[in-house]
Order: sequence, then C-alpha cells, then structure tokens
Amino acid sequence: MIRERMRDRFDAAFRDFARPTRSDWIFALRTVSAGLIALLTAYALKLDHPQWAMMTVFIVAQPVAGMVLAKGFYRLLGTLVGGVAAIGITTVLGSDPWMMVCTLALWIGLCTFVSSLLRNPEAYGAALAGYTAMIISLPAFGQPHIVVDLAIARCAEIVLGIVCAGLTSRLILPRLASTAIIARLKRCILDLAVYAGGAFSGGDSATQASLHRKLVGETQTLAEMRSYARLEAPSFATRAHPVRRTIGQFLSALSAARALYQHAAPKNAALIPVRADLHALVTELVAKPSALDDTAPWIARLDAIAAKARQVPEMPPGPDGDKVGTVTRLTIAADFAEALKQVLRGLDALRSPKPGRKRDRQQPALVVHRDHQAAVRNAVRATLATLLVAAFWLTTKWSEAAGTVILVAVVSSLFASRPDPVQVAWGFFKGTLLALPFAFLVGQFALPALPGFGWFMVFVVPILVPAALAMANPRYVGVATAFAINFLAFLSPHQAMTYDPIPFLAGSASILVGILLAIGVFIVVLPADPWVTVNRIVQVMREDLARLCLHERVPRRTAFESLAYDRVNQLMPLVQQAGRKGDAVLGGSVAAVTVGLEILRLRTVGRNPAVPLETAQSVANFLRGLARELLFRSHGEPPSSTVTVARQYAANLTERNDSPEVLQIAVSLRIIAAAMEDYPDFFAKERR
Repeated sequence: MIRERMRDRFDAAFRDFARPTRSDWIFALRTVSAGLIALLTAYALKLDHPQWAMMTVFIVAQPVAGMVLAKGFYRLLGTLVGGVAAIGITTVLGSDPWMMVCTLALWIGLCTFVSSLLRNPEAYGAALAGYTAMIISLPAFGQPHIVVDLAIARCAEIVLGIVCAGLTSRLILPRLASTAIIARLKRCILDLAVYAGGAFSGGDSATQASLHRKLVGETQTLAEMRSYARLEAPSFATRAHPVRRTIGQFLSALSAARALYQHAAPKNAALIPVRADLHALVTELVAKPSALDDTAPWIARLDAIAAKARQVPEMPPGPDGDKVGTVTRLTIAADFAEALKQVLRGLDALRSPKPGRKRDRQQPALVVHRDHQAAVRNAVRATLATLLVAAFWLTTKWSEAAGTVILVAVVSSLFASRPDPVQVAWGFFKGTLLALPFAFLVGQFALPALPGFGWFMVFVVPILVPAALAMANPRYVGVATAFAINFLAFLSPHQAMTYDPIPFLAGSASILVGILLAIGVFIVVLPADPWVTVNRIVQVMREDLARLCLHERVPRRTAFESLAYDRVNQLMPLVQQAGRKGDAVLGGSVAAVTVGLEILRLRTVGRNPAVPLETAQSVANFLRGLARELLFRSHGEPPSSTVTVARQYAANLTERNDSPEVLQIAVSLRIIAAAMEDYPDFFAKERR
C-alpha cells in the first residue's frame, strides 16, 4: 500500500513537471538568457566574482515583470545598505575580530527583526541588508583596507544581474503585473460569485470554508501585486487608488456573503425574493464566459437588488414576526449587493482609468499585522546562531568555517518569518545538495577540459533550463531556486576554469553544514510553537474589538477590516493542519471581523442626531459591557449576559421606535449576538 502511494505521488509529480505551459517555457528561456547575458557582461567587465551577476538573475527571477523589478529594487537597496554597514563595521572594528563579529551578529539580528515586521519584497531587502554585511566583511577579515573594494564589486555584480533580469522580463514577451492584476481581480470576482452562490443556496460547508480561505489569501496577493505594478510602470500609479478601494469593497462583500451563509433563513418570506435575485445574479455571472467584459448590466441589477433589500417589510404580529431578524438579513444582503457593485466599478476603473477629483481618490487604509514578539524571537535566534558559529570559526581558525558562518546568517535570517522555517530551510538544503554533483562534474571535469563560453553554454544551459522550468512551478519553486543558485555558487564560473577538487569539496561542505546548522537553530533555539502565535493573534483581535468599543475616535472601516483579514490570513498556515480546532479558530476569526464591522456601525449610527439620546446612551453602555466581556472573560467560563442583553435590547428597541436608525441599531446588536454565540470560545481570553 505504501509503495503504491509513493509510486502514485511520483507519477503525479512527474506528470506535473513534464508538462510545462507556454508561459513556463517563456519564463525559463528568458531567465537563462538573462543569466548568460549577465555572465558574459561580467566577463567583459572583468569583475572579480562574475557568478554573482548570473546568480542574481536567478534570485530575482519571477514570472511577472513587476515582481522582478520589485525584488530587484529591494535587493539592490538591501545590498547598498549592507555594503555601507560592512564598510562602517569593518573600518571601525576591523582590528578587533571579536568586536567585529559581535557587531555583525547584532546587525543581522536587527535586520532580521525589521524583516519579520515587513512583507515581501520589502522583507527580503531588509534580511539581505543583514547578511550582505557578513558576506562582504568576512573576506576582508584582517584586511580592512579592501572592504570598500569588495563592497563596490559586490554592488556592481548585483546591479548587473538586476539590470539584465529587469530588461529581459520587461522586453522579451513580458507578462506585466498591470495586466495580471486585472486578470486576477476578474478571477477573484468570479470566485466570489461562486462562494456567494453557495452561500445563498446552502452549499457544502467544507467547500465554502475552503473557498473562503482562498479568497482571503487572494486579497493579500492583490495588495502585493499593486506595489509590483507601480514599480513596473509609473503610469499605473493613477490606478493604484481604485485597487485599494476595490480590495476594501471585496472584503466587505466577502464578509456579507459569509454572514448570510452562517445565518440563513430560507423560509423567510421577506428574504426569499432578495436571496433568489442575488443567487440568480451570481450564478449567471459565473456561467457566462464573457460576463465581466461589460459590467453595466450587472451594476444596474445590483442597484435594483440593493434598493429592494433596503425596504423595510411589513411583518405579521406575534412570535413568528421577527422583524429585527428579517431586517438584519436584508441589510446584509444590501451590503453585499452594494459592495459587489463597487468591486465591479473598481474593475472598470482599472481597465479604463479616469483622473478624478482629489477627494474622490482618497485611499482606504489597508493595514497589515505586525507580530513584534515573533520578530524579537527571530532576531534573537539569528543573532545567537551567527555569533555561536562565528565564535567557533574564530576559536578554531578553520578557514572554511567562514562559509558556514555566512550560510547560517543567510538561512536563519531569510527564512525566519516563514510559518514553517524548518521545512523551507530543508527544501533549500535539498536543492543545494542536488546541485552539488552537477556543479562538480561540470566545473571540475567538463569546463577545464573544454574551456570557453560556447562550451559553458553547452554544458550549463541543459541543466539550468529544467531548473528554471521547475522554478515556474509553485510546487517546486523553493527546491528549484536553491538548486539553480547553488549550482552557480558551487560552479563559480570564471573565464579560466581549473581542476581543483579539494577547495571545491571543502567549500561545498561548509555550505551544506551551514544550512544544516541553521535548520538545527530553528529546531533548538527559541523554537516557535504555532499555537502560541495563534493565541497571540487571537488575543490582539479581541483587543482590537474592545478598542473599537471604547476608543473615542471611530476608526475607518477599511483600516479595521484590512488588518483583521490580514490576521486571518496569518492564521491560515498556522492552523490548517489542526483539524476541527483549527477550523474553529478560523471561523471565530472571521466572525470577529463581522463583530467589528457591526461595532463600527453602532458607533456611527449612535452619533446620528436622529437617534434618541437615551438610545445612544444605552448603545454606549452595551459597548462598554461588550469590551469587558472581550477583555476579561476567560476560556471555559460561561458567557456573561452581554449576548442575552443584545438580543433583548434589540427586540425592545423596535417596539418603542421603528425608525430606520433605531432599526439599524437593533440589526447590529442581533448580528453581534449571533456571531458570539457561534464561536463563544474565540471571544474568551487565554485560549489553549
């Protein structure tokens, strides 16, 4: 049985790898061509380490031109900062090796801390600034007068690689981020329509949950691609405003669809027509191949549905006439229709940008989660690991250990903020180990016997093209990138290649040992418990809700919603293997978004002059009670009366005053109560 499973997995992997798409071939051939151009140019310029120019091409290689430019820009910025740091540290402390090494380790820790708080490609640039200082400083150990030359040479080699990669990605059959972001937004809209169709028809819960997780992740990708597109083409800057607004509206539509799914009332006579209209609309949207080519008909239909949903229905008296519940669901349906309409308008604005007035272009606040505790842990770990291995190098005076120090610094900093750094670093090790025999055969036997750039292409291109094809496949990108980079690092191409296996094997061993030591560091030194991180994120989400209840200033909806969904996105890789326990955390985190949006609605409506003063004061008292519930109720304790009060007060409000403003307050109270009843443990502190 095990053998059959292994064979099936191997066959599936082989079929996946053996069938590259046209875009995969374009990416592979473009990357290899750019690498060869960079190497040939480095030869012509007589650079000391020409392999760095070619390695840089593979390091920054991405299928989308804007991603190449973004990663290249931050690689250049990180290299410059690291070079300046190396010059300063080596010049001042070069005569005291222990002080120099300690300072470099602290610098790497600082850069790792900053990297852990940022996102790619900014995070990559910050990590690079740390270990670049180590890469430049160690070769200048004992020779501080050459550090400036080393820094200039390293920057020149990397600039050459970035220029070659950027030009080829932009000029040779380019795949532009500005085009890709429109295509991705269209796919996201269709996926949202599929999710909404399931929500309105009572779809399978597992399918809905999986699609919801995918859509949350897609919003983060859209935000990243926006920055790529702006670097790729300055003309896209005017379209960056609708991208931000569209992401915010997309999140709002997703929240509304999920709320309607969680609290469906299929037999509600007032809701059935609106639900049927929405279901018909999203079903047609998915079924029609060219549905998004012209958004005008869909926008008109959504306007009509939203207007119908906002009409307060006549409810029969008695216990079955749940007016608040009905209006609650109708309000959410109207919110969904309005948000989806704005998403479609955002798509139109991307395809045909029109300069607007300044107030119309106000950007929503898109905020991301910063885990300072995890950043401190990563910084301490990188500092200690680098310092301990550097101390071993200084004590033993083993020259090859310098390579080990560099690799420990690189891996412990570069992969520190990944959800599973051990797995990522192990993939890097596998790619590096796989590259070793290829580099040994080509570099120690083939090229010394048959020198020249022509023979170099004959031997190297058949190796790098399959590697680049694998880099284009998300399944193998980590191992394949490590293979390509370290193949070139081991090969160390020069115009005159010689047979010298002893230094080759010694240097290769130091690199492999460095990666293994870094993996050991991730396992032993301040190991990360995913559930500690999960509990910390859940805690700050509760604190955010309490802050929404108590803070005098009402924050912008987009600021809260984007930050909350970013935290949901951070939770996903941490709990996806935890079964029901993980599903409960994810469900509760999304429910927390719903609660937060309704708190904001209560705060806004409560300040409306049309709301009676007594009602506004009662809402303020409820919010204070809700904040106490969120901050002080421990896990396992029974819920306080807050939820019960919300339901009772919602019913009492509409009996005394059925104005639209008061009815909206009752609706929000009911939604908050329902969300907290669904996930009571999530809204309690000290979760285990």
